[in-house]
Amino acid sequence: MSMMRFVTIGFVVLYVVFWIAVFVLAIYLLSLIIRALKKYINSGEVRKEKKVIRKSLGELLKENRLRCKMTQEFVAETLGVSRQAVSKWENGTADPSTSNLLALSRLFGISAEELLKSVNEETKREDRMEEGSGDGK
Repeated sequence: MSMMRFVTIGFVVLYVVFWIAVFVLAIYLLSLIIRALKKYINSGEVRKEKKVIRKSLGELLKENRLRCKMTQEFVAETLGVSRQAVSKWENGTADPSTSNLLALSRLFGISAEELLKSVNEETKREDRMEEGSGDGK
């Protein structure tokens, strides 16, 4: 009889330990999710800045392409990429690789430094405009 009682107590202890472990694991996973959400929320400014940079680079690429009277297809064939890739660069949904950026600057007849400098100046201008609009609120 005491052996049966010992086995029963052993199962109860294992059962309780199992549920404590599940509870601790659940709390740990919840804390990881909360940390990830906090990090995502706090990175809002960085995401917004990247969006502005991508958008302005795309706009500059499109402006230069139109200035040179080129089609997206012509640019794509010249660089050896798809027309969809050029479209994504201009829409800001993707960025050209460094080698493609250099090829684009040669194709448009401007230096890569000028192209990137223009993007940087555009970003600074938009930042100043945002700061100015924030004062009136």
